[in-house]
Amino acid sequence: MTTGGPDAVVVGAGVIGAAVALELARTGRQVVVVDKAGAAGHGSTSASSAIVRFNYSTFDGVATAWEAQHLWTSWCDHLRLTGRRPLAAFHRTGAVLLDCPAVASSEVAALFDRAGVPYERWDPPTLRGRVPGIDTGRYWPPKPVDDDAFFDGPAGELGALFTPDAGFVDDPQLAAQNLADAAGELGAHFLFHRGVVAVDRDGDRVTGIRLSDGTRIAAPVVVNAAGPWSGGLNRLAGVGGDFSIGVRPLREEVHQVAAPGGHAGGPGPVIADLDLGTYLRAAPGGRLLVGGTQPSCDPAEWIDDPDEADPRPTTHRFRTQMIRAARRFPAIGVPNRPLGIAGVYDVADDWTPIYDRTALDGYYVAMGTSGNQFKNAPLVGRFLATLIDLVEAGHDHDGDPVRYRCEHTGNVVDLGSFSRRRPVRADSARTVMG
Repeated sequence: MTTGGPDAVVVGAGVIGAAVALELARTGRQVVVVDKAGAAGHGSTSASSAIVRFNYSTFDGVATAWEAQHLWTSWCDHLRLTGRRPLAAFHRTGAVLLDCPAVASSEVAALFDRAGVPYERWDPPTLRGRVPGIDTGRYWPPKPVDDDAFFDGPAGELGALFTPDAGFVDDPQLAAQNLADAAGELGAHFLFHRGVVAVDRDGDRVTGIRLSDGTRIAAPVVVNAAGPWSGGLNRLAGVGGDFSIGVRPLREEVHQVAAPGGHAGGPGPVIADLDLGTYLRAAPGGRLLVGGTQPSCDPAEWIDDPDEADPRPTTHRFRTQMIRAARRFPAIGVPNRPLGIAGVYDVADDWTPIYDRTALDGYYVAMGTSGNQFKNAPLVGRFLATLIDLVEAGHDHDGDPVRYRCEHTGNVVDLGSFSRRRPVRADSARTVMG
C-alpha cells in the first residue's frame, strides 16, 4: 500500500522530531511523522534530565542554548496551541558550573560575554554561601569510587560560574507531546508503532520510506530524527560515506536520591560538577536527579542495538553516581536500592549534534542529539526548517553554510558548525557537556 501527498516525512517523534515537524508545518508543508514507539517522546526523550544550561565549548553551541531558553520561557507563545491542556514548564533555578581544569572558566565566560549570557563569578566562600551544604574541595581528576585515591583530601578549593537564567523543564515527555500537538493543529499526521524498514530513492534523490506494516509513504523530503536509531536509518538510506563525524548508541543512567536539607526547602540550582564527574538537579518530591558527565575513568557502555538496552538502573552505576554526589554534598544519603532510569543516547564523536543535509538529496539529519540537545529542541526545529527551505531552493549549504539569525537574542548561529563533514576539534569537550 502506498500513501502519497506529504511534503515531508520526519522519522522520530521525540522532542527533536516533534519540533522539526512543527516548524516544517509552519512553513506550509504537509508533514507525516513516524515512530516505532507508542506516543511522542517515548524514546530517549523520556530519559532526559531536561536541563537548560548554556555552557558549551563553542560559540554556536552557547548561542543556540541561549536563544532556545527564550523559547522555553515563553512556551505557551511558542506553541500557539488552542484550548487548555497540560503544558511542560520551565523552572528557572540557575546553574552552577564548578571550576574544572578541563573547562577553563575564563574561556566559558568569554563565550557568555560574546553571546550575551548573564553570569556571575563566585569564589569559594560565595559558593558555600549560595549553595548550602556543598563541599568546595577540588578533587580533580575524577576517579573510580573503588579507587582509594577517590577519598584523598582536596587539593585546594573550587569557585564557580553561575548563570541565573538556567534551569530545567519539569516533564520532557510532555514537552515533546506539546510540540506534537502544536504540529497536529497545523495538519501534521503522526503514525506510531511503525518502524521504517526501507528508504526509497531514485538515483541521488530520496523518494520516500517504507514502514514495517507494508505502507509506503512517498515524499520529496525525509528528516532523520530517530535518536539512537538514527545510524541504522542512515544505513537504510545508504548515506554516511561522506560523514567525518560518527554517531553511535550509548546506554546511560540517571538516578534519584532524597535531597539533603540544603535543597529540600525548594529547588536549588543545577550543579555541573566536572571535577567529580557528576551533575545534579532538583526533582519532584524533594528529590535530586543525579547523572554523570562521562569522565574518562568510567568505561562507556556503547551498544549495538538500542532495542536491547536494559531500562533498569544497575547497582554499580547507581552506587558510583551517588557516592560522587555525596562527596560534593556530604548530607546526601546513599540508599541500598538503585532508583532511576536508563536510556539510550545518540552520541556523536565530539558530542556536538549533526543538523545537516546529506549526499542523498532531500534526506536530512538531526542526529547525535542525546544528552545535551533537549534544551535546544524548539530552536533545532527552526534550524532544520530554514535549512530545508534554502537547500531545496538550490542553496549550496556545504559550500556556503546557512547562517541563522536568532529572533530573541540577535545572535547569528553558523549551521555549518553542526555539519556532517566538520573536523573534530582538538579542544572539543568530548563529553556530554558539548
